[in-house]
Amino acid sequence: MPDLIAPGLKVLFCGINPSVYSAVVGHHFARPGNRFWPALHASGFTDRLLAPSEQEALLTLGYGITNVVDQATVSADVLTAEELAAGGRQLEAKVRRYRPRCVAVLGIGAWRTAFGHPQASLGAQPWTLGGTRVWVLPNPSGLNAHYRPGDLARLFRELRLAVESAGA
Repeated sequence: MPDLIAPGLKVLFCGINPSVYSAVVGHHFARPGNRFWPALHASGFTDRLLAPSEQEALLTLGYGITNVVDQATVSADVLTAEELAAGGRQLEAKVRRYRPRCVAVLGIGAWRTAFGHPQASLGAQPWTLGGTRVWVLPNPSGLNAHYRPGDLARLFRELRLAVESAGA
């Protein structure tokens, strides 16, 4: 799954890993039940609901998408701690290269495992990644029933407001 990335982005959104469906169609967060695109719109990152096939429009807004682990799977819970840690090292190198102002990791469990912060909570992190500010948001997968669409929109909005007010 190719990254949607450019130097100096405002926010680099980082999924855990692509779904098999996303890898087949070639668009990030493409499964019909994924709530990433609705959360972006509801939180004000985009002025309309983008379809996964319109993902390139994010770059013009200053946003990009990558993953902790590049390997597509049916579910992220099949990834091992070793795979997440290796992906974390690759992500850090990518962040050092592209220098986004903020990295938003979409999955608290992935962040905790990949970067060795077992007590981390959602929101702004006290740690950086490659010198870049980190924000952790819930995984927007439809399989993550802990967060309703309104909850996701509120948490994504908090990130957007922080980026806008502090220049992240």
